[in-house]
Amino acid sequence: MLTINTLENIRLNAQVYLKPEYLIHPRVSGNKFRKLKYNLQKAQSENYKGILTFGGAFSNHIAATAAAGQALNIPTVGVIRGEELASKIDQNPTLRYAKSCGMHLEFVSRSTYKDKTTPEYLKTLLEIFKDFYIIPEGGTNALAIKGCQEILTETDQQFDVICCSVGTGGTLTGLINSSLPSQKIIGFPALKGGFLNEDICKFATQSNWELWEAYHFGGYAKVDSKLITFMNHFKATYNIPLDPVYTAKMMYGIFDAIQTGQIPKEAKVLAIHTGGLQGIEGMNLRLKQKQLQTIV
Repeated sequence: MLTINTLENIRLNAQVYLKPEYLIHPRVSGNKFRKLKYNLQKAQSENYKGILTFGGAFSNHIAATAAAGQALNIPTVGVIRGEELASKIDQNPTLRYAKSCGMHLEFVSRSTYKDKTTPEYLKTLLEIFKDFYIIPEGGTNALAIKGCQEILTETDQQFDVICCSVGTGGTLTGLINSSLPSQKIIGFPALKGGFLNEDICKFATQSNWELWEAYHFGGYAKVDSKLITFMNHFKATYNIPLDPVYTAKMMYGIFDAIQTGQIPKEAKVLAIHTGGLQGIEGMNLRLKQKQLQTIV
């Protein structure tokens, strides 16, 4: 099994601390390690032949699953959204990395990809990849949430507010379930749309949480110069890199909320750094093409 590095929280200032989940494993970073942990154990214990999962061109989950599969000698398949990407693997750092880890990349049209959760399509995939264990896009399922419940430790009970970026909602749900009822859990969605509430409610065991949807910067993988400037200043100040899709938006939101009073100045805040740093290279390629400021 993959081993985890145990790390202490990093103090950023008198009020805000950061849990460096991005450092828990050199290749399977942050919340992806947590989400994969029990899924991989199940796949191994029940003698599945491999792992099959889903993702887009710059998916943290695809990169992490490929790395974990290589480390454990488990075959992996990534069903990738966008047929046109099949000829652009070498131009895409995430897909190039996944392939270098031995992952088989199966490219499908965007219309086909929309069927990724339907029993009919999953059956079709399993006819090709027999006895493969299926993990959903983003990695979120009941076993993933079980893994994410292990992010918080006893020492984290001192915090009043716990903040986390949100993609599919699995990590946030794990934090909700393992937090104290007195703690406030704030999720910062990386994409537009209020559909996450229902997904989180399916698995959340407490109601001490809310989503703050004002900091998505235009939607999934959308950035602007203000966010890039914030990221670069944050790294220069604390020597901690942020990723542009998730953690940068969360940290921007936390600091803004403290300044505006949405988070009381006397509250003790813990921010969960969920990783995703592999996405910086791909984002910088896009920023250079647009002749915009890049991430340092």
